[in-house]
Amino acid sequence: MEVPISPEDSAAFLRLPYTSRVVDAGSYLIREGEVSEHCVMLVSGLACRHKISGEGFRQIVSINLPGELVDLQQLYLKVADHNVQALTKCKVVVIPQESLRQLATDRIGIAQAIVATVLVELAAAREWILNIGRRDARTRIAHFMCELAVRLSRLDELSRQSFELPMTQEQLGDALGLTAVHINRMLKSLVRDGLIEYSKRGIIIPNWEELVKEGDFTDRYLHCDRESVR
Repeated sequence: MEVPISPEDSAAFLRLPYTSRVVDAGSYLIREGEVSEHCVMLVSGLACRHKISGEGFRQIVSINLPGELVDLQQLYLKVADHNVQALTKCKVVVIPQESLRQLATDRIGIAQAIVATVLVELAAAREWILNIGRRDARTRIAHFMCELAVRLSRLDELSRQSFELPMTQEQLGDALGLTAVHINRMLKSLVRDGLIEYSKRGIIIPNWEELVKEGDFTDRYLHCDRESVR
């Protein structure tokens, strides 16, 4: 979601102190149990938010895209309760929490944007719970593809018909509550039926309307600033 803020608020945000760095795929941006004094914004690359069960199983609970602050909750909650890990090589900027908190205190527009962003994250979390809890495997994958296509298309106003997917089948399984074998089988079925084209280079969607139908997808929960899909 892009939360509109005034030019003055935008300029104030850009004046915040920060440092930038590049991290490799697999690097942790946040670790559960850590206490941090900084917020991390993703500039390029993709990351994922995940939890680890007591038995060591990983559940990916969201995907982070460029332009997102991946740890907004740490502004007001002391200890991280989840991990954020780079899926690809990423460029990030690191902003002191105190500076961002003060900016939110001084500028109501910034505070409202932070609240709206967190609320949309919660809306997406509800949809992911529904997706994993009540949709079958093939529908889950189709829905996931539709969500990524919509979110990525809004970064640079790109077509929803194709996008890179830098995730292994094991990682897809961790996001969708499925084994890598089941993911492979369902991807092949979507390819066979002409709903997607899948390769190491990414995803091509030949028929967007049919994939939306297959995935029981609407982008309402993403709160896009345009008419929703379906």
